Amino acid sequence: MSTLRFTSEHEWLRLEESGELTVGITAFAQDALGDVVFVQLPEPGRYDEGQEVAVLESVKAASNIAMPLTGEVLEVNQVLVDSPELVNESPLDAGWFFRMRADDPAALANLMDQAGYEAFLAEQA
Repeated sequence: MSTLRFTSEHEWLRLEESGELTVGITAFAQDALGDVVFVQLPEPGRYDEGQEVAVLESVKAASNIAMPLTGEVLEVNQVLVDSPELVNESPLDAGWFFRMRADDPAALANLMDQAGYEAFLAEQA
């Protein structure tokens, strides 16, 4: 059983034992972007759902990362600043962007689970 939840913007969220959420982009998203060469991470603080919090630049395009749920960014993955290629090499693990605490933890249940995300991808194809 996957503990990941997904947004329609190809972001994943993983609920940690601490209650915090780790956020990154999916393998589908990083593949579509191509080689990531720059990551601008958010400053810790409060953000509203949908607000732009990070920027990725790849050899193909620039892409914005939106806050998946209203809440507070607690920590960012500073390793990505010097090693943005981790987004491509390990999108669901070492390539995470930030950790957050959602104002409404129950809102996580409204996001897609693994099966729902795979169905979403199939519809988009």
